[in-house]
Amino acid sequence: MRVLIVEGNPELARLWSGHLERQGGEVVLAVNEYDAIETLRYQDVDVIVLDLVLTAGSAFAVADFASYSHPAARVVFVTNTSFFSDGSIFRHIPNACAFLPSAMEPEDLAAVIDHYSMA
Repeated sequence: MRVLIVEGNPELARLWSGHLERQGGEVVLAVNEYDAIETLRYQDVDVIVLDLVLTAGSAFAVADFASYSHPAARVVFVTNTSFFSDGSIFRHIPNACAFLPSAMEPEDLAAVIDHYSMA
């Protein structure tokens, strides 16, 4: 399982990364749109964990780039806001497969990622 985590909070990204690596995943971290897109230019990924509200750049731009550069990659959006809580994100982002709160237990997030990496 190859996972790209795009999260502006480095502590949270490391926490998630640790759980995924213990499950045998390969994880790359990015803190903004630019880093995420640069990673996607040169590396294949199965799942992208993407903070909906990036501090630098656009999560939609990352998801859009992934949709044509890595069409099989699934996007798991995470957020600490109520934006798109009505599920409309799935109408806007075709490769979105989950929309989860950032505060969910890391083990639960790892299970979701593991599930979608096999899909």
